[in-house]
Amino acid sequence: MEENKNLYDPENTPEQAEITAEEQDDLHGENLTDRVKVLSPGMVVAKRFFRSRLSMIGLATLIILFLFSFVGPLFSPWGEEEPDKSTSKDLVSYPAIRYEYEDGTEYKAFDITITKSDVNIKGDITWRHWLGTDEQGYDIFTRLMYGGRISLTIGFVVVILQTALGVVLGGLAGYFGKWVDQLIMRIVDVLYCIPSLPIMLILSSLLDALEEIGLVLPKQRLYYLMAMLCLIGWSGTARLVRGQILSLREQEFMLAAKCSGLSVGRKIFKHLLPNVLPQLIVSMTLGLGSTILTEATLGYLGLGAPLGTATWGAMINYATKAEYMSDYLNFWVPPGICITLAILAFNFVGDGLRDAFDPKMKR
Repeated sequence: MEENKNLYDPENTPEQAEITAEEQDDLHGENLTDRVKVLSPGMVVAKRFFRSRLSMIGLATLIILFLFSFVGPLFSPWGEEEPDKSTSKDLVSYPAIRYEYEDGTEYKAFDITITKSDVNIKGDITWRHWLGTDEQGYDIFTRLMYGGRISLTIGFVVVILQTALGVVLGGLAGYFGKWVDQLIMRIVDVLYCIPSLPIMLILSSLLDALEEIGLVLPKQRLYYLMAMLCLIGWSGTARLVRGQILSLREQEFMLAAKCSGLSVGRKIFKHLLPNVLPQLIVSMTLGLGSTILTEATLGYLGLGAPLGTATWGAMINYATKAEYMSDYLNFWVPPGICITLAILAFNFVGDGLRDAFDPKMKR
């Protein structure tokens, strides 16, 4: 059998080497250029992100939660405030009464009270009600869906408004510097020193007083809550944007933009902010989880949405009563699980985006 000649044999002429290389390509059925794929920066980031298992788990969890909250109510036979009047349940209460005779003997009796309800109050878990009914006769599973709508919407609206405000003020502080930077950064320092929870307590008391005299409607309470969360939370984004712009404005591309005569607005919003966008996306994703947790905390304390509004935090408020804490776990455990899953999912996605945008990460 004749042996194959080496392509790099010095005895071969260049023409013979070229012919042999073409024959080798024909044997494999493809050229070398067919194997080379040019990936754009966006495709590289997406490839790194989808390679992370935790990121994919977080993304899948978020998709399921959004479908559950925004699409699920369309298939539910119950409404957000529609009690189950088809069946009723007798409510039996038997508080213990202790008394003692003259001889010192102690006795214990029960005062049994049976209350007939027109609706299915505190109903058990059945095929009609997958998580039972609450003290108003509402289907808990359906209210869990509507609660996800409000909690997720509050998270996205607040984070978007916080980011927009932080980008504008942080961009102005980082680009102009001098007295503009000093003024905006001092405001940021003041906001960092203000504790958010006491401010929300004061705002809640003020809204209660305004509701009593009719100046504020109960449904407007949610908008004031979102506005206060925005005013408190934009300072972190402003610091992030300012720090990035301080390092970017001295780069060569900014000198070229200055020489080309571009306006200040085009320099900031067309050249500087797009380079800060990866950090902003990561910050927004991680901030969504903390915003949802803040809303849940306020709802748990009774400071959030109006009374009777279905939110995950307000549903957990049932756990403040000892009766519901021990005997009615279906009232407060499911919203707690939803909040935990949402926060973990946003954190997983945020960590995946941070690693994907980092060019120093080798995965």
